[in-house]
Amino acid sequence: MANSTLLSLFQTTLQGMGVASYGNPATVIANTNQDVVQTLALTNIAGQELLRQHEWQQSSKQLIFEASYYTYTGDTTSGSTSLTNMSSIASLDVTFSPAGTNIPQDTVIASAPAGTTVVMNQEATGTATTVSITFSKVLFAMPDDFDRMIDYTQWDKGKHWNMLGPLTAQQREWLRSGYISTGPRIRFWQMGGYFQIWPPLGANEVLSYEYVSKYWILATAPSTPAPTKQLYTVDTDTCMFPDQLMRAVIKLKYLEVKGFDTTAAYRDYTMQLDNAKAMDAGSANLSFAPQPSTVLIGWGNIPDSNYGS
Repeated sequence: MANSTLLSLFQTTLQGMGVASYGNPATVIANTNQDVVQTLALTNIAGQELLRQHEWQQSSKQLIFEASYYTYTGDTTSGSTSLTNMSSIASLDVTFSPAGTNIPQDTVIASAPAGTTVVMNQEATGTATTVSITFSKVLFAMPDDFDRMIDYTQWDKGKHWNMLGPLTAQQREWLRSGYISTGPRIRFWQMGGYFQIWPPLGANEVLSYEYVSKYWILATAPSTPAPTKQLYTVDTDTCMFPDQLMRAVIKLKYLEVKGFDTTAAYRDYTMQLDNAKAMDAGSANLSFAPQPSTVLIGWGNIPDSNYGS
């Protein structure tokens, strides 16, 4: 059953609370009644807080993206941050890391390439002409609706194993120093609004992760069941949370700001929240059997028949 629109939710909730000043509002968004205006603000705040209470299935998303890789030629000059006479700068931007003769480790493009020049964030260690330079994409912008990462969902789909991370600042600097070999596994972290990987890849690779969207409002007559907004903006908006939970949290928020006793309201809210979490997804199966490796050979990656064919 579809959840109530904002207007319907307010009408049933406010009537149940018995607040005389509300009456039976014909609109919420355009209403000038101070209690309605205040309760709408509290409702938007409550929805954003509920989003952080659980990894709700309806707000969980998967992002699949490609770690691009290009090889061009250019000149390096000792003590200069510029790569000149580039054979091409197609598709390059500040999310790429160059590698090649005279280019220090942990170098990235510092500014948007122009003409036949690429500016790095570090100086070249020597002078050479027409050297082969590889550019690997190492920074990936987070989605516009990104709220938070879902743990243990970061995967290297090409090599069929999970990425390692998120790394701490100390671990990142240790890897970038070059003192240790990273091996074939991709490391990752979030910094500066980007999902970052290390080491730079030498071929196009498909990567993925899952995240929780910051959207919890569904627009009028949505074409998909996925929320598309952070706030109620029209009376016909609905939200992804059950009506019972929304009514309970609206009442709790209202009583809190008015200075009334919230003991019973809080008890009802926690019960409705627990129910919503329990009904959002099935419980995981518990097994006391030994678990196979997630990387090496095990029952999870051996076919039922025709093994070796």
